[in-house]
Amino acid sequence: MAIVVPRTGWGEESTGLAIEAIGIEKSFGQTHALSGLDLEVPAGSILGVLGPNGSGKTTAVRVLTTLLSPDRGTARVAGYDVVTEPMQVRRNIGLAGQTASLDESLTGSGNLVMVGQLCRLPRRRAQGRAEELLIQFDLADAGDRGVKTYSGGMRRRLDLAASLVTRPPILFLDEPTTGLDPRSRLALWDIIRTLVADGTTVLLTTQYLEEADHLADKIIVIDRGSVIAQGSSDELKAQVGGDRIEVTVAAESDLAAAREVLAHHAEGVTHVDPDRRRVDASVPAGARSIPAIAAAMSKAGLLIDDLGMLRPSLDDVFLKLTGHSADPVAVHSEKAALA
Repeated sequence: MAIVVPRTGWGEESTGLAIEAIGIEKSFGQTHALSGLDLEVPAGSILGVLGPNGSGKTTAVRVLTTLLSPDRGTARVAGYDVVTEPMQVRRNIGLAGQTASLDESLTGSGNLVMVGQLCRLPRRRAQGRAEELLIQFDLADAGDRGVKTYSGGMRRRLDLAASLVTRPPILFLDEPTTGLDPRSRLALWDIIRTLVADGTTVLLTTQYLEEADHLADKIIVIDRGSVIAQGSSDELKAQVGGDRIEVTVAAESDLAAAREVLAHHAEGVTHVDPDRRRVDASVPAGARSIPAIAAAMSKAGLLIDDLGMLRPSLDDVFLKLTGHSADPVAVHSEKAALA
């Protein structure tokens, strides 16, 4: 889904924050999708909103893009109130949703031209903008092909291109890489970085800690409609123990010695798994410590089958911060409410 309306200037009450929400609440019957959500996104930055399905990410995006009205709280986008000034908000934003919303009967170029004309661009200008975007998103060779022939990655790129037809200063990306293969995901990351380098502000929702790690200037973690943690990627990882180094020794008899060696580089408890001949521990230096640990193991005369780094996952963050992983009840409740 892509939403674009020709942009205007920012509201007079703009504070330097491209997006600001205070105490946003939204319920669907007995389901509390948002429970006092607060967030701030400085202009020209990327905020990563991290959480599993059902945590309230999509509801937050829909409120901030004027597709839903909040029950309580206030939110401003580009300096405009999302409830009292919805058209001004829409003139300054682009939205690419979880699934590409494209006209299957049109070509890639035809979809972009159509969006441009819906936004009241003259046809010639809309055609020129379509050509620019097809080149930028590596779709020029497929511009005259029907969208129904596009791969999933091509559709996602075209949907993102459609959200940028009017060059909006603020872009909402709701899990834009869901379902993409690794190559397509990396390509989309590069495009997002380029947009921000050119001054675009991005609010990015994702289930992937790695994605937020690579893209976001700041991350907030949402659970059941409210923020439970925020900070940089490194700060969040530190809350769940940071990166862990895992060593697999060739002989079970070497486990005790391997644990002793690893403990010199580790922080906290060093865990031992005799069945898998493994020891692991949180190591502050992360990947940078691997050469030194390998050298220490070799000096101690230990034969290693494997040595690597384990990064915290979204479930690790949630288990540490909330004591539970993704709540399947909340997942189904929000999906049903937003259907």
